[in-house]
Order: sequence, then structure tokens, then C-alpha cells
Amino acid sequence: MSRDEKKDPIPAALLVLTLVTGLVDAVSVLALGHVFTANMTGNVVFLAFAVSGAPGFSIGRSLVSLLAFLVGAVLGGRLFHAMAETSKRRWVLSTLFAEAVLLCIAAWVSAGLDRESPDSQGLVYAAIVLMAVAMGLRNATVRQLAVPDLTTTVLTLTLTGLAADSSLAGGSNPRIARRMGAVLTMFAGAAIGTLLLRFGVAPPLLLSAVSVLLASTLYAAAPTPTTTAEKQSVLHGGKT
Repeated sequence: MSRDEKKDPIPAALLVLTLVTGLVDAVSVLALGHVFTANMTGNVVFLAFAVSGAPGFSIGRSLVSLLAFLVGAVLGGRLFHAMAETSKRRWVLSTLFAEAVLLCIAAWVSAGLDRESPDSQGLVYAAIVLMAVAMGLRNATVRQLAVPDLTTTVLTLTLTGLAADSSLAGGSNPRIARRMGAVLTMFAGAAIGTLLLRFGVAPPLLLSAVSVLLASTLYAAAPTPTTTAEKQSVLHGGKT
């Protein structure tokens, strides 16, 4: 790994976002009625359960979450095409700020949510939409960044890499710290989210928003890595 790669702020920011995924899905699964708003693989499975008549699952909640996630992904894609070529840093910070705002609004909506009351179903769906749009927006951004082992929302390939590339399998344990970090941060986020739900739905969502802003700070505060091509351009007076 080069010195510039070690200075790259993106991996640290993505680990914080992985923790946020644990927080968000703890809220959606445990408080909003067995629905995922970040992990769409699980959400598709939950939708299949609901369609098949399994008790405790909702076609409406799962379908709304899926559609809202896709809307967020479309918005993330449009933002990438509009901004990434002019300023990568500005593009990433804009998407993170949008995610934080959406999670803050979801926390505000959830403040008056009574999970046991039928009258709160409108608030439940509003929270699902806001959270799923935020996660779709983020996933579209993370997909474009394409940082290995840091998708921020799923761990299947990360865990596969840990095992398949391990010394037990004859590998050299590449990126083991990053892979373990992704697993542990998502676990921590889900555990913290579960504990905070004792105080209501809003607290874990507020912590999620604050954590996204922390990820933004980690990214914004770090110097922009200089690529080899950029260094050569400077040495040759801007000519490549």
C-alpha cells in the first residue's frame, strides 16, 4: 500500500457508515415491523415471507421500503453523474449530508411513534420511506466508490473473503483489518441500536445521523490523496 493510499479518508468514513447500517436496520426490523431499510437482500426475503403468508411480515412495509430504496439509488446515481467529474469530495460530502438530513427527519417523525398503536402506521411508513431513501442514496454512492470489502450494508462477500483468503485456506489474509472492522462495526451498530430502542425509536436514528456527520468530518478533514498522475502533472507544469 502506498503512502497516499494510507492517507485515503474513505475507508474510515465507510466503516462509520457500516456502523450506521447496524443502527438503521435495528430500528427497522425491531421497531417498524420486520422490514429492512438498508439490507435489501434481507428485505426481498422478508417480502417473499409476507407474500407467502408468514405471520409477522408485511407486504406493504417491505414493498414500500424496496421502492423507496430504489428512489434513493436513482437520486444517488443522478448526483454522481452531475457532480463526481467536477469534484469527488464535494459529491461524497453532498450525499453524506443528504443522508444525515433524511435520518434526522426520520428521527423527528419517529419521536411521536407508538409502536403498539394502529394510529401510528402512517408514521411507521414515513420513517421507512425516509430511511430507505437515505440508504439507497448512500448505496449508489458507495457503489461508485468501489472500495473493496466496504459496501457498508452487506457482509456476505466480506465474510467469504475472510475465510477464503485466510491462511487456513492457503491465502495471505489480505485486508484482514478492514474486513474485521466492517463485521465488528455493523455488529456494534446493531447492538447499540437495539439497546437505544428501549428509549424510543428516535434515539438510534439521531445517533445514526450524528454518525453520518462524523463520517463526513473524517472525510472532509483529511487531505486529498495525490495520485501519481497528478504529481507528474505538477512536475511538468500541468502538462501530461
